[in-house]
Amino acid sequence: MSDLPVPAGTVPAARARISLWGGAPWADPDRRDEARAAARDVEALGYSRIWVSGGFDPGVHPVFGLLLGATEEIGVASGIISVYAATPEETGRGFAELEHEHPDRFLLGLGNSHAAIVERSGADYAKPYSRTVEHLDALDAAGSVPVRRRALAALGPRMLRLARDRALGAHPYFTTPAHTSSARQVLGQGLLLAPEVAVVLEEDPVRAREIARRHTTGYLALPNYTNNLRRFGYGDEDFADGGSDRLVDELVPWGSTATVVAGIARHVDAGADEVAVQVLTATGQEFPLAQWGDLARALIG
Repeated sequence: MSDLPVPAGTVPAARARISLWGGAPWADPDRRDEARAAARDVEALGYSRIWVSGGFDPGVHPVFGLLLGATEEIGVASGIISVYAATPEETGRGFAELEHEHPDRFLLGLGNSHAAIVERSGADYAKPYSRTVEHLDALDAAGSVPVRRRALAALGPRMLRLARDRALGAHPYFTTPAHTSSARQVLGQGLLLAPEVAVVLEEDPVRAREIARRHTTGYLALPNYTNNLRRFGYGDEDFADGGSDRLVDELVPWGSTATVVAGIARHVDAGADEVAVQVLTATGQEFPLAQWGDLARALIG
C-alpha cells in the first residue's frame, strides 16, 4: 500500500484508490490551460492520482510540474518515464525539483518501453531488464529517489519481482483481471499494485468495441503486450484486427456506468489497491469531464 499522502478515493465496497490515467491531451503543449483546468476538476471529483505518460522526450516531462502546480493535494505519477529516454541523473534531478516544489505528491513511474519505440529514437533496446536494473542502481547510488517513491511498469514475473524488491510496487498497463491476480501473487501484500484499466462508457456493442479497438490496435502490435497476454490463454487469433471480442471485452470494460464499474471492480477483487482508469473517447482528444464525474460518483462517492 502506498505511503504517499493522497486523498481517500475508494471504491466503497472494494477499498481501492481510484485514479485517472491521462492520454495525449494532457501533455499537449498547446493545451496547457485545458490540462490545468482538467486537473483541478479531477482533484475536486476526489480521484487519488493522475497518471500521465512521460513521453519520449529526454528527461522528466514538464507536464508533471504543470499538473502539480495547478492542484493542491492530488498525487501525480509518471506512467511511465522510459529508462531509454531519461538517464538516472535526469530522473533523479527531475524528481528532486518536483519534490522541492510539491513535497510528497509525485510518484516516479519507470519502465523500459518497447523495442519499436526505443529503436525508432535511435537507441538500442538490448537487455531491457538489465537497463532497468542499472537505472535503479544509479538512483540508489545517488540517493536521489527513495524506493517508496518509485514504481515500475511490470508485466512478466521477472519485472514484477524487480518491482517488489526495488520499488513501491507495480503499474501494469494493458492487462486483464487475471494478470492483476497473478501480479498480486508475485508482489505479495503491502506493495502497490496499480493497473491501468481503459474503459468505454458506451452501451452500443458495435460503437463501444469500435472505440476500444482504436485503443487496442496499436498495443497489440507490441510484443511485450502480446507475449504477456499469451500467458493468460490468448493467441494470434485474438490479436488480429484490433483484438477478438473476447480479448477486447476483457481488456476494456464497456457499457453503462454500472457495467464499467463492475469491470473495474474485477481488478480490485483480483488484488489491485489502486486502479488508474483511462476513459476512452471517440477521438482520444477530449478531456471527458462528464464521464469522469459519472465514474467518480459511482466509484468514489
